[in-house]
Formats: sequence, structure tokens, C-alpha cells
Amino acid sequence: MTEVAERAEKYVGRGVLRKEDPELISGQGRFIDDITFPGMLWVAVVRSPFAHAKINGVDTTRATGMPGVVAVYSGADLAGEWAAGLPCAWPVPTTTFPEPDAEDARMPTHYPVAADKARYAGDAVAVVVADSRARAKDALEAVDVDYEPLDPVLDTEESLKEGAPVIHDELGSNDIYTWKTGSAEDAERVFADAPVVVKERYEHPRLIPNAIEPRGVVVDVGHAQGDYTLYSATQIPHIAKVTLSLTMGIAESKLRVVAPNVGGGFGSKLNIYAEEAVCLAVARKLGAPVKWIEERSENYLATIHGRAQTSNMEVAATEEGKIVGMRVKVLADMGAYLQLVTPGIPILGAFLYHGVYAPEAYYFECTAVLTNKTPTDAYRGAGRPEATYAVERIMDALARRLDKDPAELRRLNFIPPFDEPWATPAGLQFDSGDYLSSFNKALELVGYDDLRREQQQRRSSGGTKQLGIGISTYIEMCGLAPSQVLSALRYGAGGWEAATIRCKPTGKIEVVTGTSPHGQGHVTSWCQIVADELGVDFDDIEVLHGDTAISPLGMDSYGSRSLSVGGVALHHAANKIKDKAKKIAAHELEASEDDIEWSDGKLQVKGAPDKAKTIPEIAFSAWTAHNLPEGLEPGLDETYVLDPPNFTFPSGAHICAVEVDTETGVTEITKYVAVD
Repeated sequence: MTEVAERAEKYVGRGVLRKEDPELISGQGRFIDDITFPGMLWVAVVRSPFAHAKINGVDTTRATGMPGVVAVYSGADLAGEWAAGLPCAWPVPTTTFPEPDAEDARMPTHYPVAADKARYAGDAVAVVVADSRARAKDALEAVDVDYEPLDPVLDTEESLKEGAPVIHDELGSNDIYTWKTGSAEDAERVFADAPVVVKERYEHPRLIPNAIEPRGVVVDVGHAQGDYTLYSATQIPHIAKVTLSLTMGIAESKLRVVAPNVGGGFGSKLNIYAEEAVCLAVARKLGAPVKWIEERSENYLATIHGRAQTSNMEVAATEEGKIVGMRVKVLADMGAYLQLVTPGIPILGAFLYHGVYAPEAYYFECTAVLTNKTPTDAYRGAGRPEATYAVERIMDALARRLDKDPAELRRLNFIPPFDEPWATPAGLQFDSGDYLSSFNKALELVGYDDLRREQQQRRSSGGTKQLGIGISTYIEMCGLAPSQVLSALRYGAGGWEAATIRCKPTGKIEVVTGTSPHGQGHVTSWCQIVADELGVDFDDIEVLHGDTAISPLGMDSYGSRSLSVGGVALHHAANKIKDKAKKIAAHELEASEDDIEWSDGKLQVKGAPDKAKTIPEIAFSAWTAHNLPEGLEPGLDETYVLDPPNFTFPSGAHICAVEVDTETGVTEITKYVAVD
């Protein structure tokens, strides 16, 4: 095992000033709307006011004649620009996981601009290009679209009924898939025999992610080379490069994607949107740089929504409260189209609906359907909030049915402590866990017994200020890996991440990461990791990211994967640097490699601290290559690509005490404890 460089105080775990902040707090950040080029044209999008309507024609005559308007394109005009539809990278199979060889979900083609009919209010139906943003917007109302309104489908259950309006005619119906895991037979057996069964229905409402910075796209054209640079407020520049190359029919080598400073994403910028493809198409047709910036009203209409699921959950238990079975059926609203990972979002909860509990039998089933609404996709912890809400609510419902303390009911049902992988009833393996200890710590910190006594006293007194006590445990799946598991789920990308460290001859360190931060603090965190591993100064490290020309390898930032995959890849890259540096140090110090040790950020001969080399000194030697060990390549640069063996599964317990005025409805949180 590679040693860790010693130093008086580690950077990891220490409070340091964030490297990202100076440019942001001084107004020097470069966000998408700050990017401009000479001769740049502006794009504005005509959006359908109808949730469902046939497009009989688009008359662009009036708009084309308006001042500053360069071009107006209907969906039919742009049809030849697409080599494929917008990507959906997660065609969830209709199967019982992890059975192989099932059919993919039924996936409608999604072209960036609708030509035949609009399928949700906000669907793009035409594009205006002008010499200014104001003129492009002014011309929108002059585009005359002949709509024939159709009956919309706005409810998931109605969408499945025979005779419901069909949203995508080529599919013939609105169902996309039914996916299952666990054993329906085992669940049926334990439910039939259980003396106590509780059934609940939970709605997880549709919501709008609403990042502080709306989306935006700028495309620059390299005339001599025939290439394109796409700047986008995106979480996924590397995935965008691959998928947009396919949509546009552009050689991947001719497309560069840059994510500048990005003002929040929360999953909504984990996507490939119509406007990115539209801007590439317009730039290609007109040979000029183009720009589109989303307005907040467009953000509400055309950026993905989150959640929009209904959970029907049942638990079967003994009279003492021991859970023997859990059964969940989810009905998920996909919206009108399948965006990048839309189908996969509701099945993420499959592995978490049993929570930190160990039922004898477990069955999960998800049916996904189309509606005439904005597409849904990833939003903040997708899968875990829905699952945690449902399982913790039903635990409380079971406690009420049995007249048991909800804390005691949970204690009775926790998975026992384990430090070896534990096979979950849903088909994955939790890495380690001690859920009882964290729960007991939370109860102790909040003063649970005292709170219950206070609650009882208030109820007995009959006063208007009553006390509510909320309890929730949770488990999360982070890292979205390994790639083989993702393959079984039909996820279209890998779970790996890449990190490169370059030790420059001047003594500075360059880190290239495949993660793409948008507020998480990766630059600071990655510098802390490398400073500790290599014994170099925190301020001598630079982190490069978010540009596929500079960081060609990467799987980007989403799914709580950046530290657990990208950070660990960086740790391994640093170890490779140290292994090579040790060989060079041993050669230069005329010592055996076994006699070289790390001490206070230096490579030194054991017992001879005056015979030592620092990483910057070794980097210079590796660059000159005047005196390297035989067979060792010049330079001190290393790359590590990590494909983790499993997800990571953090967990915790939260307890909240809330005072409620029963006359006014006013609430006040009096205590909140979280142990994670």
C-alpha cells in the first residue's frame, strides 16, 4: 500500500478558504450569459401554448420581414439537420431485475423542434434567429402556427386507460415500461399469512428545479477547421459531447463542449436539451456564432420537472411489529418525451424503498407512462427522497396501528450492524452499516424521552401549543457505479471517472478532472486531496475541468458521484505519482527503493533525513530526464480511471421537534438533530 505523505496538519478536514470564491464574490465569474463573440446571432424559440395539438403549418412570412431577423425555421425546415433524435440514455427494460435479455422501454423519437404536433405546453415548434435578443423575441409573436388542438392526457392513470389520446402515434399507447425487482410470489405469501397489513398511497408532486441560473447555450464556429465549440450551462460536458455528436451527425473530434461557471443544476442540467441541438444547427446553417439564453418563464415550461410519482406501498408485520414483507407499486409520469435519463429515475427508488429495514420478502414494481406535460428527469437525490418519504411514513402508520412508539418500532426492524457487503432484498449489496448506533445517537442528542414526556404533558393540559415529534432514517446510494451494474439497468453511460495529475517542472501541480462542478467546491476539495497526498502546497495546485478539449476523459457530475468516484480516482492518480517519484528518488539518492519513505512531504532515505527529495524537485528531474532509472519514461504525469466495485451507501437518522399552535396553525421548530 502506498504511504501517505506526512505533514504537521492535513488539508483534508481543515477549514480552508475556497479557491472558487474570489472570482465569484468579485463579480469576475464567467457564466454562460457573459460569453459573446463578434457577429453573434440570437436564437429565440416559439413554444406551443397547447398541451396537445396537431401542427398543420407554420407561416414565417411576417416574422422573416421584421427588423433584424436573419432567419425563421419551423420543425419541418430543420428536419434535415438531425442525424438522430435527442438522446435518451436509459431505456429501462421491461423485466424483473436483474434478469438479462429483456426488451428495452418503448422509446418515442424526440426531435428538437416538433414538426407534426406539439406534445406539451412549451414544446418548441419554431425558431427565430435575429441580430439581437430583443429583436428575436419581438419576432416570436409574428410566427403564425396553425394549431389543431387535441385532447390532452394530464393524469397518469387516465393515460393508461383504453381509448386515451395517444401522445406518440408510432407507439400506439402511452405506457413505456413495467419494471420489477424482488419476488412477487414471496411477497404474496407473507402478506397472506401476516396478522397486520398496512396500506398507504403517497403522492410525490411534480416540481420545478429552478436553479438560480437558467439554461443557456452559445455556439462558436471554427470556419477553417469546420469544428464547433458549444458552451452550455450544463452538468455534463463530456456526455453532451458524445450525445450531441450523434444527434447532429458531427464527428466527435469536431465538437468541443465547455461548461463555464454554472449557477446550480440540481439535476435539471443533467440533460441534453433541444436548444443545444438547435443552436448547433443554426450555427451550421448560417456559419455564424449563435446564442440562446433561457428566460425564467421558459425555465418553468421547458426545463425538466422532477418527481411526479405515485407510490402505493404496503407492509406486512407481526403483532409485535416485526416487518415480514414490503410491497411497492409506483406509477411514474414521464411527461411528453423521454429526456436523457427520464425512464431510469423512478426505478432508482426500487433499491431504497425498504430503507434500513430487513423485510423477509420485498417486491417493487414501477410502471412508467407518458402524459402531455413537461418531461420529468433527475432532481436532487432522485429516488431516495421518494423512497425515504414513503417508507418512513408507512413506519409511522404501522406504529399507530400497533400503538407502538415509532422509535421502538424502527429499532425492532433495523438491519443488524455489518461490515461486509449485505445483500439487499432489491438485488444490490449495501457496503457497510450500523443503523442502530446512529439512530440511538440521534435519540440521545435530541433528548427523545424528555420530548415524549413533554408531548404527553402538553396533550394532557389541553393547551393550544402542542408538540410534534418527527423521526426519519434514510439510506442513500451514491456514486452511480459500477459500470456492469449500470449495464444491467440499461443505463447508457459508464460509472467510471478519470483524474490526471501533472507535476510541472516549475514545481506547480496541474489536476485535470472529469467531474464538472457547479457549486460543489471540487476545486478546493481536489486541491486538498492532492496537497495531502503529494506533500505540496495547497496554493501550488490548479484544477482544470469542464472543457472537453482540456479534460477529454470524464463522466461529469451527478448522482452524488464526484467525491466517491472522481475524488477517489484522484487519490489513486496521486499514488501513481508517488510510486514513480519513489523510483526516481531512489535512483538519485543512490538508495534502494525499499529504503525510501515519505516524511513531512518529502521522499527521504530511512534514517537519513538530510538525503531527501521533494515532489517539485523530482518533477524537474523527470522533465529534464538527465538521470532517470533505466526504462522509466520522462515526465511526472499520471492518469487513473476508476470504475468502483459498488455504490456507496451513506445513511443517517434525523429527529425534529415542532411546536404547533392548534388555533393559528403557526409552527416553530424547537429541536432538530441529524446524525449522518
